[in-house]
Amino acid sequence: MDQMTVQNEKLQKIEIREVYTRKDLTKFIHLPAVIHQNHPNWVPPIYMDDWEFFNPKKNKSFDSCDTILLLAFRNKQAVGRIMGIIHRKYNEQHQENNARFAFFETWNDKEVASALIQSVENWARGKGMDRLVGPLAFSDKDPQGFLIEGFDEPAVIASNCNFPYQSELIEKCDYSKEVDLVVYQIKVPNPIPEFYLKIEERAIRMNTGLSILEFTSRRKVKPYIHKVLHLLNQTFTEIYGFTPFTEAEMDDFANRYLFLINPCFIKIAVNSQNEVVAFVIAMSHIGDGIKKAKGYLFPLGIFRIFAAARKTKQLNLLLGGIDPDYRGKGLDVMMGVKLMQSAIIQGKTVIDSHLELEYNTKVRAEMEKMGGRVYKRFRIFGKDLK
Repeated sequence: MDQMTVQNEKLQKIEIREVYTRKDLTKFIHLPAVIHQNHPNWVPPIYMDDWEFFNPKKNKSFDSCDTILLLAFRNKQAVGRIMGIIHRKYNEQHQENNARFAFFETWNDKEVASALIQSVENWARGKGMDRLVGPLAFSDKDPQGFLIEGFDEPAVIASNCNFPYQSELIEKCDYSKEVDLVVYQIKVPNPIPEFYLKIEERAIRMNTGLSILEFTSRRKVKPYIHKVLHLLNQTFTEIYGFTPFTEAEMDDFANRYLFLINPCFIKIAVNSQNEVVAFVIAMSHIGDGIKKAKGYLFPLGIFRIFAAARKTKQLNLLLGGIDPDYRGKGLDVMMGVKLMQSAIIQGKTVIDSHLELEYNTKVRAEMEKMGGRVYKRFRIFGKDLK
């Protein structure tokens, strides 16, 4: 029997099945835990969130997208998964004709990976798409890109954690770099350098009508959530993969993250009319707590997550933005100093910047000015389908 015959027989054992039933969705959601069971840095999702995320009745992002969920089976065992997405609204806004793949998980198996990605390619071609890119889900707020540098570092919430072979498998399917995203690690200075305090003092004098709001309870944050996310919609328009929040998605986002965030790590700048003109949101690193909880909030998981948030020395940036009319006025320093002060009080010693586009030179320069170093890199891949 020649090698080609052996390969063909192996391929015939792979069944690609679209996810329709709750049983298959359970397999789809929990397969990564099996694949990553010996992966020391992998963090499970919060499964309650996953069940809502993959539910079109609860996740409003499905409303403007065509989607497909696929499982790969070999000998009746689930051996891989992938999601295909066509974001009609994003394509229209950006004059693109792209499909996306996301949540792509396999063992180091070229045949399974190829069968899954080809199935999404065929689905996308059938929908008239010209290109397939990923990993990229509904927006840049979801995990995106395969990790290609920093495999020894702990995974952070809302970012992918993959084995090195995952990007190698996608490259073997003729995919190449679309864009890279970098993550900076920044040491929390204690005490805060004098020159930052002087810049802050000057910025306060320049911005007499502005104030920085700080919070001690989540209840007091809630009236500002929609205002903050409306400003995010305004300031993130050029960010790769960003899709503006709808009102319903703002509520979904708040419900998903607000209860996990210590309100002292939320800083909001407002003008004399109480309009939000800038903000920064960060949260304690909770990966260790989610691992101990095995992804389940109840009955005891939530306490393990909160305990991890208190103990961790790492603070993770989530979101930040400044109204274009207020840029260059020192608001970034004013909020940054306040955030650093809160980090010191809470015992944090290091900050994860979250993902920044490699060509966002302005933000990267700010990170490097603060002594940040790139310690992770993620890559989104692309391939023409025509």
